[in-house]
Amino acid sequence: MNSSSDANQSGSPSFCLLGSMGYSHSMDTCVLEVVVILFLTVLIIAGNLVVIFVFHCAPLLHHHTTSHFIQTMAYADLLVGVSCLVPSMSLLHYLRGLNEELTCKGFGYMVSVLKSVSMASLACISVDRYIAITRPLSYTTLVTPCRLRVCIVLIWVYSALIFLPSFFRWGKPGYHGDIFKWCALSWKTNPAFSTFIVALLYAPAALTVCFTYGSIFRICRQHTREISQRQARFSPQTEGDKGERGERCEGCPDKRYAMVLFRITSVFYVLWMPYILYFLLESAGLYHHEVASFLTTWLAISNSFCNCLIYSLSNSVFRKGLGRLFSPLFPSCHGCTEAKKAPAPVSLRPDPRCQV
Repeated sequence: MNSSSDANQSGSPSFCLLGSMGYSHSMDTCVLEVVVILFLTVLIIAGNLVVIFVFHCAPLLHHHTTSHFIQTMAYADLLVGVSCLVPSMSLLHYLRGLNEELTCKGFGYMVSVLKSVSMASLACISVDRYIAITRPLSYTTLVTPCRLRVCIVLIWVYSALIFLPSFFRWGKPGYHGDIFKWCALSWKTNPAFSTFIVALLYAPAALTVCFTYGSIFRICRQHTREISQRQARFSPQTEGDKGERGERCEGCPDKRYAMVLFRITSVFYVLWMPYILYFLLESAGLYHHEVASFLTTWLAISNSFCNCLIYSLSNSVFRKGLGRLFSPLFPSCHGCTEAKKAPAPVSLRPDPRCQV
């Protein structure tokens, strides 16, 4: 009896979360699940390895203290991609000898902790930018390297502790392990535990991000309006244009960097919001569907790849570091790029603007 039950549990091809969509099992495996999970796994691992290498190869990215939190998120997302190899190998029937209950609990706990690290890091990034803009003179004394390291350690410890009660059968941390039959059918969510997670993690992180970025953009808009009014009132037109451009550009780098971080945070919550809503509805017993569980879960996990994409599209310094990283692989293209960027020949006649 035990051997037969183990055989049924260990990667049984008859149990597929997307089986209700009606595809055939001619390959003796859950084809759609394998394709989705393997595709995301490759993207997440490759994308975050690129982010980590670019941060190590581009010193200018360390100008902001938020780079420590970005790298923390990159390492956490990389571990998410590596841990996703577990369900992939299980669906391909390479983990028949492992205890299914322990495996799915460990995988669900690990992914929940890693995504909690990303969520807490985004909240810390927003607080860091808020302090930098509201208290620029005392920023360096408030945000020190030692305090940054302590904050990162606390993020990992807090994330590990908040999901620990799930091992003591208090509740289910998420649906990441539902590709295992035991997780999907025997491990049930608990309304009290779900409320505990929302109250101590999801809600504080979301409220912190909304408050800090709302304050940041309100302050930037107010400063821009005051500069425009002052220049129009007290300066001549020509000098006013120069002064206005100079004063506006003085805050441009911080504002652009805040916009990049705001895009990362927005994409994170857009991809995670369907999962959080389904988590609350399913915990309350209002709605349950295996396809919705799978799609919302892996949509949320796909966010682990998005940071690399957003950086490459939004941050010019990151693009330069990315170019240096891949320049040995494409030397001809790099040479063409350098040739295009080469300055024009310098005239023999000195330019009076360059004289001191």
